[in-house]
Amino acid sequence: MAEAALNQNADQGEIILSVNNIEVVYNHVILVLKGVSLAVPQGGIVAILGANGAGKTTTLKAISNLLNAERGEVTKGSIEFHGEQVDSMTPNDLVRRGCIQVMEGRHCFEHLTVEENLLTGAYTRTDGRAGVNQALEMVYNYFPRLRERRTSLAGYTSGGEQQMTAIGRALMSNPSMILLDEPSMGLAPQLVEEIFEIVKKLNQQEGVTFLLAEQNTNVALKYATYGYILESGRVVMDGDAKSLRENDDVKEFYLGVSEEGRKSFKDAKSYKRRKRWL
Repeated sequence: MAEAALNQNADQGEIILSVNNIEVVYNHVILVLKGVSLAVPQGGIVAILGANGAGKTTTLKAISNLLNAERGEVTKGSIEFHGEQVDSMTPNDLVRRGCIQVMEGRHCFEHLTVEENLLTGAYTRTDGRAGVNQALEMVYNYFPRLRERRTSLAGYTSGGEQQMTAIGRALMSNPSMILLDEPSMGLAPQLVEEIFEIVKKLNQQEGVTFLLAEQNTNVALKYATYGYILESGRVVMDGDAKSLRENDDVKEFYLGVSEEGRKSFKDAKSYKRRKRWL
């Protein structure tokens, strides 16, 4: 399945990120990812889907080399960004090459203003103050609410505004690719739609490629071009977003809908014994 997934997704365009059969181990004994492979084409929006604990965040941290801080390491396989292996790179090296991660939980510097938070994302830029100002104006154009709150301390802004600040800060580094971890977590549905609409605009108008990890399968498949479903550290299904939305198993076990109507969470808990793709 892994090789077929890479080939099928490669048809969408030049591959900017390639994850090849990686395994991730924590504390030298806990195997978390078990042969995960995926490909992200230039200009795409690719979603990693699955329940809490499936391995979505670990996959993103493996790509951005943030595992060491949690006593984790990639023990098998390889990860390439723009055709270059990233295993030995630091997160700072990756940011300079155009790949940056927005962490789960809307991490902001609470004691800094919104604008000061945004400016911290520009530390890798080499095009001077003019380039920074141009990037800041672009962020405010996509997130007009941040312009209104630019002098407010980030710790006193809403969850949605903090998520916008975190994404805006990533944009300040002039990335070609953003790894977005659980952007909908803890946000009202209306705010979730607003943020995903902005992600779509950034993808279409600025050419930013996105790889996002998301539990909200419904909204993720609405905006993504391709998706991978993880279960217990393995890719169990992948395909273009339309085919995944129409798949009966995905409808039943991730969207909560089947031919008999919406399934209750209690009914869905037994899906591991019944699902056909394992």
